Amino acid sequence: MAQQQTPAQAAAAAGTSAPAGGRPLGQGPGRLLLWFYGVFTVAALSRSIVQISTKFSDAPLAYVLSLAAGVVYAVITVALWRGGDQARKVALVSCSAELLGVIAVGVLTVADSSAFPDATVWSDFGVGYVFLPLILPVMGLLWLRRAGQPERGTAEGAAPRP
Repeated sequence: MAQQQTPAQAAAAAGTSAPAGGRPLGQGPGRLLLWFYGVFTVAALSRSIVQISTKFSDAPLAYVLSLAAGVVYAVITVALWRGGDQARKVALVSCSAELLGVIAVGVLTVADSSAFPDATVWSDFGVGYVFLPLILPVMGLLWLRRAGQPERGTAEGAAPRP
């Protein structure tokens, strides 16, 4: 008789790592988040590197903030890809920092647009990116919370039923 696998066992067999008692971070809805964060990493880092290298004096704060956004996206991408408890904690902190950054920069760009002569990834709450910079960290935090919980019907650490 075939024995059912726990999410952690299935993740190990697939080469990924799941949080203890939880779901693999880069599987299911996490795979979509991983894809979006990967795209945003490339977009934000590429944009900021070009802006910093060609016209840094025009809007240094905006370009450095875009670079910071790209770095945060990269950290979240790697954490979702790696999986595991430590990566989940890193992703939680990074998604929280991202959300705070989007809100802070969004408020600053609306309140004093003259401080930002050029847009950042997080300007106006991410309007230039269809508000995805505001939506992604919320979705990421919800997924990380759900992925860290044991599946229904199984006790954490309990052996699977045959």
